[in-house]
Amino acid sequence: MIYRKEYMDKIMPFTDTPFVKILTGVRRCGKSTILLMLQEELKKRGVLPEQILFYRFDSLRYSEINTASKLYEEISGKILPGKRTYLFLDEVQEVEEWERAVNSFMVDFDMDIYVTGSNSRMMSSEISTYLTGRYISFRIFPLSFSEYLKFREEYTQSGDRYTEFRRYLKMGGFPALQLKEYTLEEAYTVVRDIYNSTIFTDIVKRNQIRKVDQLERVVKYTFSNVGQTFSALTLSKYLKSQNRQMDPETVYSYLNKLETAYLLHRCSRYDIKGKEILKTLEKFYLADPALRFSVLGYDEDAAAGMLENIIYLELLRRGYDVFTGKLGTSEIDFVAVRKEEKMYIQVSERIEREETKRREYGNLLSIADNYPKYVLRTDEFSVGNYEGIRTMHAADFLLSQEW
Repeated sequence: MIYRKEYMDKIMPFTDTPFVKILTGVRRCGKSTILLMLQEELKKRGVLPEQILFYRFDSLRYSEINTASKLYEEISGKILPGKRTYLFLDEVQEVEEWERAVNSFMVDFDMDIYVTGSNSRMMSSEISTYLTGRYISFRIFPLSFSEYLKFREEYTQSGDRYTEFRRYLKMGGFPALQLKEYTLEEAYTVVRDIYNSTIFTDIVKRNQIRKVDQLERVVKYTFSNVGQTFSALTLSKYLKSQNRQMDPETVYSYLNKLETAYLLHRCSRYDIKGKEILKTLEKFYLADPALRFSVLGYDEDAAAGMLENIIYLELLRRGYDVFTGKLGTSEIDFVAVRKEEKMYIQVSERIEREETKRREYGNLLSIADNYPKYVLRTDEFSVGNYEGIRTMHAADFLLSQEW
């Protein structure tokens, strides 16, 4: 079990505080394992094993504990008198009105509570109603490139960082795929199962969707256009050109549901000169690059979009708010903001022509401020800085601690 220090360092300071710790993220990103790591850390600090209660609601073992009252009855009967109980509830969204039970635990007992979920109902109005001011959330992502390298070194064989980065671009960061040496076909079979269970359990079943074929068309379009700006109206018009009728409101609803299951991330546009967030023509990125390839098949032409996807996820991991920048008629791939910090990033798989160089660097040079500016690429280059713009290999950027 590889220690995921980034998340442990964020969560452990809230141990023994009056907040429910909520871990959310796409299925199989490692939430359950982090719960196990938290339990091990508690034991190192002197917590007795019998003080720890752990329930996994995606297991048939606990399938009958499916309502708030049944959960309350189960837990209240196992609390040790006079000692604090550490309660871990994995995939708790499977329990109807779980928020009511958790609220009661906090009121009635001396308890420190940790829960996970794979659907953004975890952040819904029910939580606001029952747990107002009593919870703190942590977004868990699939493995970063740095974590991926640690897994490779521990469980398989690791090459140089650039070779491994090319593999990471294809295989993505789902932890289960790094425990042995999978072929691409084997890996995509695993990820396709993750995708299918998310689509049919967290979206179709939960929302009682009847026209599954419509949802799948939206998925395929979105997955095919990672890194491209579009709107629900754009997608609706495209489907109409393919003799598939779907109004923009339906498209928007499906996009929203894909977000709630953490398969998609919405990246809004930011007007750099006007300093405002725009409400049209957003971009969408995937929870992991392997999702794209598992659903649509591997395609070298999709590598540029997946490169952007990886950079976007890393910025989120490090706590940045990320936007696509609009500068007149030009576009900046990412404007990343964290408190008083800001940086601008252009991502290009390779720069072979002078025209491409002028575009990638020229757009950044047009920004009239002194915040850091980067061009990230995966080909060979000789100049590390160009008129104040730093050029880096994407792999080096992902591993850097300087930003």
